Amino acid sequence: MRIAVIDGQGGGMGKYITEKLRKEFGEAIEILALGTNAMATIQMLKGGANEGATGEHAIVYNTDKVDLIIGSLSIVLANSMLGELTPAMAAAVASSPAPKLLLPIHKSNVNIVGTVKEPLPHAMENVIEYIKQWMESE
Repeated sequence: MRIAVIDGQGGGMGKYITEKLRKEFGEAIEILALGTNAMATIQMLKGGANEGATGEHAIVYNTDKVDLIIGSLSIVLANSMLGELTPAMAAAVASSPAPKLLLPIHKSNVNIVGTVKEPLPHAMENVIEYIKQWMESE
């Protein structure tokens, strides 16, 4: 299974996601770090990603070549992450046939009514459970 983790800005959240995935699934999964900037990509590679690529073209090119996409809600919002997430990136992620696990952790002016605000570690527990169930069904 090939999983894309998409992050921007400092890459801290992407690194955390990558570390948790690697710890839980080891080499059973391939993690592709897709950063909106080089710092984010580097952080995710430090977290255990197999490969990394940076920028708009890398994200647009790779989103339909993975089995699953993980990131904050911001990865489907044009001009989020202080403008780092371009409209083309948001469209590519949203249009990808891959299932998307979007964490409701963002700083945009969008609120998803009915979601519970929880810290990243709690949200990642749900991501891990989803992936386990998905892998079992394959």
